[in-house]
Amino acid sequence: MKLRRVPEEKMEIQMTPMIDCVFLLLIFFMVSTTFYRQEADIGFALPGVADQSEAVEIPDEQIIEIAEDGRVFLNELQYDAADDANLPELLKTLIRFKQTADANKVPALLTIAPAEKVKHQRVVDVLNACAAAKIQSVTFAVEEEM
Repeated sequence: MKLRRVPEEKMEIQMTPMIDCVFLLLIFFMVSTTFYRQEADIGFALPGVADQSEAVEIPDEQIIEIAEDGRVFLNELQYDAADDANLPELLKTLIRFKQTADANKVPALLTIAPAEKVKHQRVVDVLNACAAAKIQSVTFAVEEEM
């Protein structure tokens, strides 16, 4: 008796479902990824050593203080609410300060003096306001240890 041979089917790997899964994963990760706004790049220069023989003229400087609760003070006057991230009043004042400094051809210098336990995001909010006002000479004040 002769047995019929069943023809062997050619084995193939189905690529279509695998490609579908890869694209679904790609779309999932693209949608679920948080896209951050690029922070404004604030350039700064480190201080150098000045000659003792040169007279150094210190220009008028504005001091921004940030309280622990998030309140922002410019030259001891409070600006904006503690929970307002955009700081519109401070931004308007900084823009006027920058325009005045440019008109007088002097650098617009700012010193930020954050409280010891202030949230870092609040400092970033103030830096963003400085960047929006196009003020590049920003320094930080540090409390001296007693």
